[in-house]
Amino acid sequence: MARGRPPKAELVLRQEDRPELVRWSRRMKSSNGLAQRARMVLRCAEGTPSSTVASELGVTNATVGKWRARYIARGLGGLLDEPRCGAPRQISDEKVEAVLTKTLESMPRGATHWSTRSMAKASGISYASVRRIWHAFGLQPHRVEHFKLSNDPQFIDKVRDIVGLYLHPPERALVLCVDEKAQIQALDRTQPILPLRPGIAERQTHDYLRHGTTSLFAALDIKSGKVIGEMHQRHRSVEFRGFLRRIDHEVPAELEVHCVLDNYSTHKTPAIQRWLLRHPRFHLHFTPTYSSWINQVERMFADLTEKQLRRGTHRSTRQLESAIRLYLAVRNETPKPFVWVKTADEILASVRRFCERTSVSGH
Repeated sequence: MARGRPPKAELVLRQEDRPELVRWSRRMKSSNGLAQRARMVLRCAEGTPSSTVASELGVTNATVGKWRARYIARGLGGLLDEPRCGAPRQISDEKVEAVLTKTLESMPRGATHWSTRSMAKASGISYASVRRIWHAFGLQPHRVEHFKLSNDPQFIDKVRDIVGLYLHPPERALVLCVDEKAQIQALDRTQPILPLRPGIAERQTHDYLRHGTTSLFAALDIKSGKVIGEMHQRHRSVEFRGFLRRIDHEVPAELEVHCVLDNYSTHKTPAIQRWLLRHPRFHLHFTPTYSSWINQVERMFADLTEKQLRRGTHRSTRQLESAIRLYLAVRNETPKPFVWVKTADEILASVRRFCERTSVSGH
């Protein structure tokens, strides 16, 4: 007789549990984990296969099976977190839920976000307890991060085009990520820097003197990690055309050149278009609007800022340009490419999930 997996126990939803499960499933802000478990049980009770539920909710089949089995065995109590070891809590689940709900769904009077002390005053518990609750649920009301979704009508096509170049570069071709880091300031501190000492960090004044600016034009070879770079005082189409000539001179003539670059106006002027017509081996691939993250040279610029610019002091643009050339020379001695791992489908799926999550939360 053929052997296989034993049949799953049938999940029968208790009628008195349905209102509570529906209420839990809507608490995506204050208890996302419990909301997801409730949605698993509700979907399974409708007869939906576990694999389909797992795909819809972005979890594994084992996770769906675990919470399905716990509900069958223990009802609603099986969906709650197991008790932890240690001294019993003095703050009830209801009070914890009230703090979480107030943190996520309201704002204090006269402020844009809660602090531990303002929440403690509003909730009637100590600020240390508020801090522990926030830490347990990963809440940091004092922090804010920024994002910007692209509104490019060709976003999907451009993402597939550029990621395709990264993951499957064409044969007998060089893929370069090109951009300008404009208006790099030559800054000098108003007083001498105090050097690093045991137990004392390096110290420098908060104010500075400006000594002019320069712009770095850079092209990152995604395969080798080498960088072609040059400095200019301005970043017009004239300078960009000169940089394209530099690339044309350094790249072997038998190779096609695919350049990934942003939508800056100097990249699309009539002068650049005429130059490209005279050099048909160059192919430009423009990133979607508000999507500089897809251009790998931006990661190199961040590395340059961290290692050479942020704490550097330069009394002239000549010193600044010498420091940037030194960074590029050292990098090109032992180049290391960035490894792109995300496929276009994974990126687009992540964007879709983010849009769905923000739309459900009411923003």
